[in-house]
Amino acid sequence: GDVDAFLIATGANITHGGDRAFYRPSTDAITLPVRDAFKTSHDYYATSFHELTHWTGANARSERPKLSKQFGDVAYAAEELVAELGAAFLCAHFGLSMEPRPDHAAYLSHWLGMFKASPNAIFLAAGEAQRAVDYLLKRAGISVETADNLEERAA
Repeated sequence: GDVDAFLIATGANITHGGDRAFYRPSTDAITLPVRDAFKTSHDYYATSFHELTHWTGANARSERPKLSKQFGDVAYAAEELVAELGAAFLCAHFGLSMEPRPDHAAYLSHWLGMFKASPNAIFLAAGEAQRAVDYLLKRAGISVETADNLEERAA
């Protein structure tokens, strides 16, 4: 369907096997468990979108490594938040529901600490996630409405 075509059109190197999902920067590849390992196709796609959002953060594709400097010790949690928001935005784009992931609980204390230290962290993370989503949609040839486009049309 549309979502499978999108995953292919991003150009990301996605392989299937094993029992966990991850993006490996050293090989610039995403590994996902086989589709049957997921409870639903929505879970498969949400996980794919999460890993794709990580993939957009590679140095060659993004300025996101600067996020590490800004958040220091909680940079990993910040990147996970960006990936989760990116997955949520993509699920919304494709009309898919999204279930909370088991690892959210592990990140929650880091996210709360991050928000306490930097109240605008959620906005920074959401902005990074939106940039990642826009990048993926453009790579897949899907028209992207941005605030800049809307302002230009209104003028």
